[in-house]
Order: sequence, then structure tokens, then C-alpha cells
Amino acid sequence: MAPIVALFLSSVLIFSVFSPVNSLSYNYYQKTCPHAESMIAYAVKTATSKDKTVPAALLRLHFHDCFIRGCDASVLLNSHGSNKAEKDGPPNLSLHALYVIDSAKKDLETWCPGVVSCADIVALAARDAVALSGGPSWDVPKGRKDGRTSKASETIKLPAPTFTISQLQQSFSQRGLSLDDLVALSGGHTLGFSHCSSFQNRIRNFNATHDVDPLINPSFAAKLKGVCPKNGKSKNAGTTMDPSSTTFDNTYFKLILQKKALFSSDQALLSNPKTKNLVKKFATSREAFSKAFVNSMIKMSSLTGGQEIRKNCRVVN
Repeated sequence: MAPIVALFLSSVLIFSVFSPVNSLSYNYYQKTCPHAESMIAYAVKTATSKDKTVPAALLRLHFHDCFIRGCDASVLLNSHGSNKAEKDGPPNLSLHALYVIDSAKKDLETWCPGVVSCADIVALAARDAVALSGGPSWDVPKGRKDGRTSKASETIKLPAPTFTISQLQQSFSQRGLSLDDLVALSGGHTLGFSHCSSFQNRIRNFNATHDVDPLINPSFAAKLKGVCPKNGKSKNAGTTMDPSSTTFDNTYFKLILQKKALFSSDQALLSNPKTKNLVKKFATSREAFSKAFVNSMIKMSSLTGGQEIRKNCRVVN
């Protein structure tokens, strides 16, 4: 097969997986389960009151779900038999707070059995997580279906923290997301924690010429070296994504301009004129970032691809 034809067919196949085939609606549960959103919000709020890392985990969970087969809650499925599920793929081993989705689902099944999809719960929980962290809130379109396929091998499709701007652009464009969406959604890194393995490449043995990435602030690199032991002996070692890691704000973009962002993929946003200008804009205006983030979240969360309403989010019906 000619390379150009192969590339075209590959692109068509990838995009077809993420096409918004299901019709989403803002009032989808108005008659069938009118208290769905408040019940999900309660589950998120309760969990967050006991563990401040929950919001970051729920936002990351939604992103990791949508980028594989669309927002179909396939990330929640357990491995079964010879099939290794997404949650057991290398990029997803650090996902947590899945119990929050289980808790909300259990309550919803009591009041509205077989009505609210796990995929919608994940999308709504991500919104509630951002709002609880001091970020914006928004109306989430609903009506997603849950997927029946989950493969750990497909987690390689997730954008890696080592990605260049061209790799990031390709990954997002395959899902119908623009450079504007790339920068806005990257702002989700304002919440949470990163293990050393995700940024180790920047602080030791960067390349044949430099031990440390020349694009990282030297004092910041030294601090990270102190946090991350050589040879990765401590699997739990790491640091917060930014100093205000439980507050949804625009600090992340300010850190990029100061060369204090953790990931290569974060710093890469300055290597393209358009994305660089957006970083500067969002670093200056929290309001502009919040507005862009909401628009991009709605766009990303509208990528669908499921087939059923699971009774248990961890297994297919």
C-alpha cells in the first residue's frame, strides 16, 4: 500500500473512532433522572473533603478516557481473561479516585436504574472537580454511552509528557482538537502531582551535549534533582504540578514562561508561535484561560463512541 494512502486510511480510522455519533443534549436526564447531576456532585464533594487530590485525579481520568476511544468510560473497565484493559496500561497505572465514579453510579442505580452512563458520570465529575478547585463551572452535554472495548495496548495513543509540539499537534488533531484546544486543555496541569518518571528525561542525561534540558530553569532543575533520586529507586517520588496544585488557576502558564514547567510537553508550547502567544495570553488572564478551557472541555467531552449503559462501571453488561 502506498505510504500516502496508508496514512490517509489510518487517519480516517482514528477519526471515525472519535466521531460524535451519539446525540448529546444539555437536558438529557431532565425527565429520566432529574437529580443525576446533584448526586454526582455530592459524590465528588464528599470524596474531595477527605482527599484533596481527588479533583486532579478525576480531571485526568476524563482526559485519559476521551483520548482512547472517545468518552465512553472504557478506562474504567477491568482486565478480563487474556484481555488487559486500559487502566492496566503503563500511562494509566497511576490513575486513582475511580471509587468516586463507583460511588456515584451505585447511588444512581438505586434511583434511576439503567439510565445514567458511566461515561456521563466521568464527564460530570470532571466538571465538578474543576469547580470545587476554584475553577469555572459549565453545562455539560449528556447522553454518552459506555464502551464495551478496553485495551491496554491502546494507551500508547495518549500524549506523552516527552512529546514535541508536532507530536502534540498530531495527537490532538486526530481527535478533531485544535492548537487552541491543546493549550487550553494542557492548563489542566495546574492541578495534581507528577512522579519523577514523567520528567526525569529533563534533569538527567538529557542528550549527548547536556545533562539537563537547557530549556529548564537551572535552579528549578536542581530542586527537581533533589526530589528525584538517581536510578528511580523510589517509585512514589515526585512533585506537585505547580505550587497551588489543588487550586485551578493560571499558574501553570506563568511557570512555562519562567521555564519552570515539569514536562517537555509543557515547555514545548513555547516552540510554536501560535501556542506561545496563547500561553502568554492565559498567563496574563485567568479569565481568558477559564473561558478557553470550558470551550475545549465541552469539545473534547463530546467525542463519543459507546454502545450501552453499564450497570457496573467496571464490567460490560
